[in-house]
Amino acid sequence: MAEADKDQKTEEPTSKRLSESLERGEFARSPEIAVVFALAAGFMALTLGLGDGARQVRDYTATLLAHLHTVRFQSGEVPIPLLEAARVVGLVLLPMLVATAVAALLAGGLQSGFNFTPKAFGFKPERLNPLAGFQRLFTTRALAHAGLDFAKMLAVGGCLWLAMRELLADPLFSLPVEVAYLGRFLRESAFALISRLLLVLGVIAAASYAYERIKTHRDLMMTREEVKEEHKQSDGNPHVKAAVRRMARRFAQRQMLAAVPTADVVVTNPTHYAVALKYERGVDAAPVVLAKGENALARRIKALAAEHEVPMVENRPVARLLYATARVGEPIPSDLFHAVAGILAFVYRTHRYYFYRLPSRRAAAAVSGGLGA
Repeated sequence: MAEADKDQKTEEPTSKRLSESLERGEFARSPEIAVVFALAAGFMALTLGLGDGARQVRDYTATLLAHLHTVRFQSGEVPIPLLEAARVVGLVLLPMLVATAVAALLAGGLQSGFNFTPKAFGFKPERLNPLAGFQRLFTTRALAHAGLDFAKMLAVGGCLWLAMRELLADPLFSLPVEVAYLGRFLRESAFALISRLLLVLGVIAAASYAYERIKTHRDLMMTREEVKEEHKQSDGNPHVKAAVRRMARRFAQRQMLAAVPTADVVVTNPTHYAVALKYERGVDAAPVVLAKGENALARRIKALAAEHEVPMVENRPVARLLYATARVGEPIPSDLFHAVAGILAFVYRTHRYYFYRLPSRRAAAAVSGGLGA
């Protein structure tokens, strides 16, 4: 049962998984939404510009019919009036074409969150596999799309049937009417038909998009093992992080040990702790810890101090407090000022020759450190 729970997708998709799926083009999208947007935009553009467009077509048609006897038709040539007619009709239909194109782009952008998905355009060899394509025909999503297509067919057929029934009942087909009535009849009939189509297709598009969102969300759900693996990858390999920490500690120890020869004094426990301090008048506001260590590291600090004749003072309580509370590279705590001042005063009196050479040693260390950097 525990293994089965691990394999079940019970966890919400992480932000990383969502962003990666978006880059691959795996997001909820419904073609029906683009159809509804394009149909609505085209109908709106045609409605707004119908009056001017109809007048242009009417005026040009009247001019063409009035001068039709002057038009010469020759084999292999298109008469100029026909080209002009195509231009007029094209100008009338151009706003509708532009509106539908913009609406289709807007529909796609709304579904993708206006995010660019370059990986979605990449070549995917698995799409060429006929066996995989045959298997996709019998998936739940394929069956749902088939049901939506059938619903669209019924909706369009129902709208056309209702429109035809109303059209045939119009007086236009049974009584003589004025010519102006024909224009109103065509406009009202087209408006009624497209309005019904928009309403029905809008409902289908909403249902299709809702299904795609639910299905896509379920597909992106993750197992507990996948979530743990992603967190592990985002946090980094623990072995690599441990190795980096070890290297950082070694580097810090090397820096500490390199600073020991320039210390004013090394305060010892005498065996367990060692803390190297420096104090430059006019530079340091308080004594600064150059290095500290216990056990093996303390022995190395004392060995370096002895090698470079750095004064060492045994003071067990001060050494313990410095090791426990002070930080390398920072001034000592204020409650230790008095005790450390007494130690420094003692070494200044007893190691005058060392402090006479110490400024030049620090200058040489600063030069060598700058060249090493």
